[in-house]
Amino acid sequence: MRAAQVQEFGGPEVLVPVVLPDPVPGPGEVLIDVAYVDTIFVETQVRTGWGQEFFPTTPPYVPGGGVSGVVSALGPEVPEEWLGRRVTSYVQGGYASRAVAATTALTVVPDGLDLLPAAALVHDGVTASGLVELTAVSPGDRVLILGASGGMGTLLVQLARSRGALVVGLARGEEKLALVKELGADAAVDVSASDWPARARAALGGAADVILDGVGGQLGATALPLTADGGRFSAHGAPSGTFAPVDTKEATDRGIKLFGIADIQFPPAELRRLASYAFEEVVAGRLRVVIGEVFPLGRAGEAHAVVEGRVLVGKVVLKS
Repeated sequence: MRAAQVQEFGGPEVLVPVVLPDPVPGPGEVLIDVAYVDTIFVETQVRTGWGQEFFPTTPPYVPGGGVSGVVSALGPEVPEEWLGRRVTSYVQGGYASRAVAATTALTVVPDGLDLLPAAALVHDGVTASGLVELTAVSPGDRVLILGASGGMGTLLVQLARSRGALVVGLARGEEKLALVKELGADAAVDVSASDWPARARAALGGAADVILDGVGGQLGATALPLTADGGRFSAHGAPSGTFAPVDTKEATDRGIKLFGIADIQFPPAELRRLASYAFEEVVAGRLRVVIGEVFPLGRAGEAHAVVEGRVLVGKVVLKS
């Protein structure tokens, strides 16, 4: 099979095309002919050697944790009904033309949903849906979203608005700000402005009941004081290199409920439920998947460079 392999820790150039043996499904597993592969920012970080305490990895390895495709072969004890089904799945070594997955990791892609947006929802659709539930976004809540123009941020804007919240999105640059507004945000604030916290506070009408931080670092730390007393703050992202260094004493003193990356590690049944919910919202026309560019598998290194450069809005997806 064709694959893209990280041969050593380093820049995007270490991710190169290779040919590897086809995987063979074991008991309770299926073989997926991969159509599209999801990409997420953390994969570019792991490729550099970052985060070994969270993601212990040794090159050479094939990155990628989420795919969409068609079940082409069954392992022992797998019902025949899975053969030929269009699915998404969490996998290991997803940057490949074929992948093996347990049936418990599969989510059926409904009629009316193409495999391209389905792949783009494997991680971000699940996490975004889970986050608005976890933080109990409700009608009338004031919600501040960091990284609002990214793959997950664009979904969070729409999901929070659909729950009746007032939404303020943080992004950088006119094109990204325009997209955030187009997706339904009540306001979009440019974080490149030195006074962005004051602008965000004004747009929120004082403070945020919920802050969804998918960026981390100093930006996340600066956002914490914008949380209303008794509010909710989720520090779930670290594309800046670190999760937001949240002042837990300030949060406790002000009754702010904190959430982190561990809170969105959902069990398999929840992953399938949240993925199905995101799929249904897209099919119903209530959720739009924003895809910035699709790269062929053989150009996975270029895709990583684009993800790291943050030059595109929405998702970057690989086509097998």
